[in-house]
Amino acid sequence: MRWLVFLLIVFAVLWYIRGVEDKQPPPIEEGIIGGPVKALHKAQGFEKSYLDATDAHKKKMEEQLEKDNGG
Repeated sequence: MRWLVFLLIVFAVLWYIRGVEDKQPPPIEEGIIGGPVKALHKAQGFEKSYLDATDAHKKKMEEQLEKDNGG
């Protein structure tokens, strides 16, 4: 009889744990570390725009060099 009660308790705990795992966690931006994560995303955007601008400037300089050497 004791093993039956123990088994029921184990099944109840497992059933409860399964229900807890079904909930979706909130997005990181809404959690405790939301501020630094938002700053990181903003910095990544700035870095991408800076690299794009650098590539455009490099391409423009190469075109200017080709124009000067060819003409």
